[in-house]
Amino acid sequence: MTTVNSSLEQAIADAKSRLDQHTVEIVHRHFHESTGCPFWLEKKKELKFDPLTEVKCYDDLKKFPAFEDEWLRGGPVERWIMKDYQDKPTYVFETGGTTGIPKSRVVVNDFRDDYEIFSDTLPDEYFPKGGNWLMLGPSGPRRLRLAVEHLAQHRGGISFCIDLDPRWVVKLIKKGWMDHLQEYKKHCIDQAITVLTANHNIKCMFATPKLIESLCEGLEERDMTFADTGITGIFSGGTEFTPQWTRFCVEELFGGPPEQSGVFMTPTYGNTLMGLACSKPVTAEESYKISYYAPQPRAVTEVVTFDDYNQSVGYGETGRVKLTTLTPEFFVPGFMERDEGELEMPFDKFPWDGVSGVRPFHEIASATTVGVY
Repeated sequence: MTTVNSSLEQAIADAKSRLDQHTVEIVHRHFHESTGCPFWLEKKKELKFDPLTEVKCYDDLKKFPAFEDEWLRGGPVERWIMKDYQDKPTYVFETGGTTGIPKSRVVVNDFRDDYEIFSDTLPDEYFPKGGNWLMLGPSGPRRLRLAVEHLAQHRGGISFCIDLDPRWVVKLIKKGWMDHLQEYKKHCIDQAITVLTANHNIKCMFATPKLIESLCEGLEERDMTFADTGITGIFSGGTEFTPQWTRFCVEELFGGPPEQSGVFMTPTYGNTLMGLACSKPVTAEESYKISYYAPQPRAVTEVVTFDDYNQSVGYGETGRVKLTTLTPEFFVPGFMERDEGELEMPFDKFPWDGVSGVRPFHEIASATTVGVY
């Protein structure tokens, strides 16, 4: 049995207490007539309990019925806007949209708040304040583009973006048009290299694993290495983040670990609904294992059994990822992700449960096209 020291035990207890208190406050906000959004105020009439009086801790969220992702498809999206936010500028962000009508999330401040919190986890040595960023990822109606732009601005830099439509990538893959796919990938990488060779003082980058690899191939074709770009900090995310790929990336593409190559990469696990889960530092000593920790108390990930989504698995055991979002403008209790993984122990920096080995949920994996991710 794994043991934890007394200081970590106290940190775990404190984090649980904060989560319980935060849960009560957020549920009250979303179900009170003066602040709640139309969707939850209407849904409240169908519930068999009163969220305002019967949710007293995080575990009480199990009283809610399973959250249906169909509730997030289609409009009017205004039904998700909190009453006291209705006069504020509002964004709408969409998920991939590869399975029909995309899921939508309306946002006022959440993407800024999430990425400012994430900014605090980045080492300034590799993500220098004032350094400019390259956003080598999806554009269009996705939260990621504006979020990375805000992250760059929050850290005193400017974000340079390329034009990339991941929905077109998925269509090319499904049609088997691999020649077209290669040309489109080249089109995106050409945009990135044009920016990187234009003397813009770009020090940081967001990119998915596939695009990092493609960028390095494109640089090699021009007799350049990744070091020639001047980028020292990479924030990345995507389903291809495996220990094997990370080892290859660090050792072969970057030329070694940060202290040797000067390039630091931090994997993340996130989506439009959750925000951003940071990773425990990835090291050769731990065989490049990647463990993610949600930004509690704003979001919580659990790893639950395949036959009972209210039952957690044990540490090191495999289950499906369950997400709960708890922000002042968005409440989603118990959303079943299209991912599975292993439950990880808390640690000092993130004293709550994490998840490793994230991969498509086995029951739907064969029907999932990951595209640029």
